[in-house]
Amino acid sequence: MKRIDRRAFVRAGLVISAGSVLSACSASGSPHAGHGSSGSGLILPGDPRVRAVEGQRRSTGRTRAYTLTAAPTRVDLGGPKVTTWAYGGELPGREIRVRKGDVIEATLVNQLPAETTIHWHGLALRNDMDGVPAMTQQAIRSGSTFTYRFVADTPGTYWFHPHTGVQQDRGLYAPLIIEDPDEPAPYDAEWVVVLDDWIDGVNGTPDELLAELRQGMGHGGHDMGGNPPQDGGGMDHGGHGMDHGGHGMDHGGHGMAASARVNPVAARSTPMPGGGRLLMGARSSLLGGDAGDVRYPHYLINGRVVTAPRTLAAKPRQRVRIRLINAGGDTAFRVALGGHRLTVTHTDGFPVRPVEVDALLIGMGERYDVLVTLDDGVFPLVALAEGKNATGLALVRTGAGSPPPATIRPKELDGKILRYADLTPAPSVLLPVKTADVTHRMELTGDMMSYSWGINGKAFDPERVATIREGQRVRVIFANKTTMWHPMHIHGHTFQINGTGPRKDTVNVLPGQSVTCDFDADNPGQWMVHCHNVYHAESGMMTVLGYRA
Repeated sequence: MKRIDRRAFVRAGLVISAGSVLSACSASGSPHAGHGSSGSGLILPGDPRVRAVEGQRRSTGRTRAYTLTAAPTRVDLGGPKVTTWAYGGELPGREIRVRKGDVIEATLVNQLPAETTIHWHGLALRNDMDGVPAMTQQAIRSGSTFTYRFVADTPGTYWFHPHTGVQQDRGLYAPLIIEDPDEPAPYDAEWVVVLDDWIDGVNGTPDELLAELRQGMGHGGHDMGGNPPQDGGGMDHGGHGMDHGGHGMDHGGHGMAASARVNPVAARSTPMPGGGRLLMGARSSLLGGDAGDVRYPHYLINGRVVTAPRTLAAKPRQRVRIRLINAGGDTAFRVALGGHRLTVTHTDGFPVRPVEVDALLIGMGERYDVLVTLDDGVFPLVALAEGKNATGLALVRTGAGSPPPATIRPKELDGKILRYADLTPAPSVLLPVKTADVTHRMELTGDMMSYSWGINGKAFDPERVATIREGQRVRVIFANKTTMWHPMHIHGHTFQINGTGPRKDTVNVLPGQSVTCDFDADNPGQWMVHCHNVYHAESGMMTVLGYRA
């Protein structure tokens, strides 16, 4: 993500002293106070209130220590070998798995030729451990170390990645699983599946790609107007989201256009030919139009290309919990398991009433947990790069048989596709009905012509803070004024979408649509709000949600 200008933060009174954060964890891991809200009127990461809230989290008292070494490395994608940056030389990085209430103590050793940080995506953790450079901590210099220490008190499927530049679109990511020992486990096995779009070391680097994007995309097959389509609206300017059943992922309240309901795979547009890094003409009715900007050479599942897929070995009639994570930079994936239906049980770590579908669409930063009862044979798990006419592949083997071809596209991709409107939060995570105390309308703005993106018509400026206070019910309305979809992520909180929808931390907002996100302000500090398309965020689609003292 975009590096925040330190001088701007000094002017805004938001930067904490170098000593307070760089020494935020001592050799024993004990946090230091740092600066509080004095002079700024804001609760800063080093404020005693941040420590006090951390102290209220229920902890097992058990500390789980990890060392994460970020370094240049060479990885094998299953044939293609690429030079990239990764944690511990592995792709994805080695999973961190703890129990609810455990203390994670993760020491990041930075052997990269650049500054870096770690953001713990989806976790409502203490503000000074959130990993945003120059806002919650100073960037970790090359050759330095930093220890993240926090209570992991919310069970679910999460992941971690840098929040510095476009480093996330390299190999710097890994799953984080927080288990709930009290949760019923009606399954026999578990499979963590990480999806990714890959360019690093194959067709340049993410930094080179960003430089090319910033030259503008005023040529090729994009709609360059920067305005929402005339028929994609129904946007409620009264501040209550969609009033006709739209739920962000839904197009016109039905999830896809009529033609796509007949055969959504066949209905997608074929990207224009060529070998460059920029992708023209990628269209998807599920995403409301333009599907993405980047032509990735590979789409990976658990670090492997389609010609060398990872395989889950299991037995017939076993029930498997699959935890799906989209770690991509510019790609939504439509996921299906050939010959099976998926029972969705969680989104972004939070439980929902189980719902059965053939496939689901997962935007960058989103996670879904599904249950599957396996048949006998060899089956393809396919991640269709939505609108980009390419796939990622893994296999499930429960018996004899030949694997399907790498080009396989199971019919389930054409079947019932999950919509946000299909998801009802489990009673245990449903927010109580309450009138919003404060509402922040965030219009998503920008265009592909200049490749400049923003919120409320402004590129990211750390001095522009949307303020809230602890104890308030907060409503954030994302209103998409662009011709592209945006997966919007709020740090440090999980929100409920569109009144009674699922609890999430990342939500897809389609062109011309609005999504209402409600949450209780119970985690003081300064928090980023941004598009999880890493190139949109780095080009300006970010802002700050800040607690006032």
